Amino acid sequence: MNLLFVCLGNICRSPAAEAVFKHKLEEKKLSQYFFVDSAGTYGGHSGELADNRMRSAASKRGITLTHRSRKITSSDFEKFDLIVVMDDYNYDDVCYLAPTIEDKNKVCKMADFLKKSDFTYIPDPYYEGAEGFELVLNLLEESCETLIEQLIKEHSF
Repeated sequence: MNLLFVCLGNICRSPAAEAVFKHKLEEKKLSQYFFVDSAGTYGGHSGELADNRMRSAASKRGITLTHRSRKITSSDFEKFDLIVVMDDYNYDDVCYLAPTIEDKNKVCKMADFLKKSDFTYIPDPYYEGAEGFELVLNLLEESCETLIEQLIKEHSF
């Protein structure tokens, strides 16, 4: 299964979601069943590593972010089975890019996989302090766990 995580600049939330998801797959010995990537709706950071503050916060949890930022393209809809966005703006932007109704149906929100938290979106920590990055990682760990559980049930991995 091919999954793409998307945020605005692809330097905070979506590369962290990609790394957290991969980390959890490795823990569950499910990595071989997935191809996971991330992208942004804005291409101004293309080629850059994730924000240093996010890399640092993730590293403290044993999670390494190595992804280089890229902008989502319409061809991503051909490659990916599921496109998971971080907020309503990302959702609208990605749905607008979808070439077909079927492609639009591949798009969902990361916050839909939160069971314990009341957030309806994954907040952008870019203009926040260290606590913003920790909050995002907490939300991503929770939602990635739920997403993996759901995919295991649906696809019998």
